[in-house]
This record gives sequence, structure tokens and C-alpha cells, in this order.
Amino acid sequence: MQSLIPYFAILGILAAILANIALWSPRRLRVKVAALAVTAVFLPAGYYGLTEMLSRPKPVDFEWARRNVPEATVLASHMVEGKAIYLWLGIPDSPTPRAYVLPWSEQAARQLHDAGRMAEQAGTQVQMRKPFENSLDRREQVFYAPPQPPAPDKEAPVDEPLQFQQSQTPAETEAN
Repeated sequence: MQSLIPYFAILGILAAILANIALWSPRRLRVKVAALAVTAVFLPAGYYGLTEMLSRPKPVDFEWARRNVPEATVLASHMVEGKAIYLWLGIPDSPTPRAYVLPWSEQAARQLHDAGRMAEQAGTQVQMRKPFENSLDRREQVFYAPPQPPAPDKEAPVDEPLQFQQSQTPAETEAN
């Protein structure tokens, strides 16, 4: 909600500039009053539109700021057959996950389902290659499950390492 305030402030400033231009233009009084009324209705409608968009998933085609992200982590998904694939993506260099919607594709839905099953078996999370690429040619696999990460290296014990001692022969033991 904190990032919404600057956008709304910009929207309000632009509306005030347009209202000021309408007031000082050489038009009839009715036109000036209508311009002010439109501005008065525009501000709450703009605020409502911005707040309403916060709760909606963004179509991946509309994501232009992160167009070159090579991959993202699929944190959750929901498929509505014949309509859309809803994704909750963790994007590198972004502190919060974001909601997106993909157009329905049986191939993508099958890949997502299979990758989810494989990721569950491997103990990893589903990854998505080029999530915001605007291409109709999706021949390569978009969703995949990365392999299970290798176990961490074992550390050698540091406390009192074993030392090699040569055993004594029976003759040496008799001499002692």
C-alpha cells in the first residue's frame, strides 16, 4: 500500500493541471464546470482503480519492467481449465512475491503439473524459464524441477586428529 501513494499523487497532480487548464481556457462556464466535475469524479475513480488492481494478478504480457528475467520460482499455482493459469512467482532481486496470470495452455498446464510432482519428489521448488518473454513459440519447456541439491561437504574433525604410531615388534617390547 505504501507504493500506491506516489502513483496516486502523480495522478492527482496531473488531474489538477488539467483542471487548471480547463478553468483558464476561454470557454463557456458550462464547459469549465463540466471539466471540474470530471476532475472531481476522476480522482476517486482513479484511486479505486489503483487499489482494485492491487488484488488482481497481472498478465505476464503486461510485465515490461522485468522482461529480461531469466527465471523465477513458482511458489504456488492454480489452474482453471480453459481459462488461465494463475501463478505466485518469486522473482530474483524482488523482496516480495508477485501474482501473475498466464493464458490457458494445455501444454503449459501439463508441464507445470509434471514439474510440481518432480519437484516434490526431489525436495525442490518449481522453476519457470523466461517468465515474461512475449513469444507465441513455446517449444522449449517453460516449467521444470531443478535436481536435488548435493549434500553439503563433510567437515573433518578438528579436535585431536588421529596420529599414526608404528607398532612395536615383539623384540622391541622385550627390550623395553
